[in-house]
Amino acid sequence: MFSMVPSKARASRSTQGVRSLGFYNRHTGERGQGSYWIDGDYQTNTLNDFNHLLRDHRQNETAPMDKRLFDLLFSLKQTLQVDEDFHVISGYRSPKTNQMLANRSSAVAKKSYHMKGMAMDIALPDVNLKDLRDAAISLKLGGVGYYPSSGFVHVDTGPIRTW
Repeated sequence: MFSMVPSKARASRSTQGVRSLGFYNRHTGERGQGSYWIDGDYQTNTLNDFNHLLRDHRQNETAPMDKRLFDLLFSLKQTLQVDEDFHVISGYRSPKTNQMLANRSSAVAKKSYHMKGMAMDIALPDVNLKDLRDAAISLKLGGVGYYPSSGFVHVDTGPIRTW
């Protein structure tokens, strides 16, 4: 007869480690970097800093961004094997700002995921825009829009789709 020795419980690899991101807001000139996830726990202070940096600069309104968006960006950074800051063209968008932009351009969705904190328009200066788009599509984590004439890729945590 053998004795059962209880094994020490270990967290799975998926809950270990550190996830860090950096952002440069092209409209405000602000930069922010931080570890937003450590050993399975989202870091409230870092997320609050990111939310402020990603605010609607036109209305100076901040809203909580979807944590899955940060995870998508972290995966994108790993896929591309880069460690540079994401250049942000648009993060959170207030309904007022979204309406104003939709009135100017048919490319702006009237019910944009930006208004829910679930979307970001981004660029990485050292990464070809097509490569950024292709990497985002390969993740299959949400929507990916390609805007080469405007110099950015849209990513969101909505349904998987491309345009």
